[in-house]
Amino acid sequence: MTFTVTYAQRDEGGARLRLAGELDLSTAPELNTAIDRLVAEGRRELLVDLSELTFCDSTGIAAFVRGDNLVAADGGWLRLTGASGRVARVLQVTGVAEVLRHDLEPADPTASAGS
Repeated sequence: MTFTVTYAQRDEGGARLRLAGELDLSTAPELNTAIDRLVAEGRRELLVDLSELTFCDSTGIAAFVRGDNLVAADGGWLRLTGASGRVARVLQVTGVAEVLRHDLEPADPTASAGS
């Protein structure tokens, strides 16, 4: 399965990222690149929608933590939303759900994302 990252600016000046597919060793660099690009553009509030993510391994978890650390250094945050099934379980077991305030419901299900 392929992996995609799309993102759009949010009204509050942050960004909403939507992940789809499998986030693993081979695809985590794509997420890191997207986060780096948004931070370089001045985005400090990142909402990451996981509703279409079907798999996440430890490198995916590391990418979320890395992104949060990057934006937190400038007073920002990275939050996760929409995870279900195995992805939600991995977030719970690793403690990332609590640290990044994972929410099962997407914060804005009608928002469209572009790349």
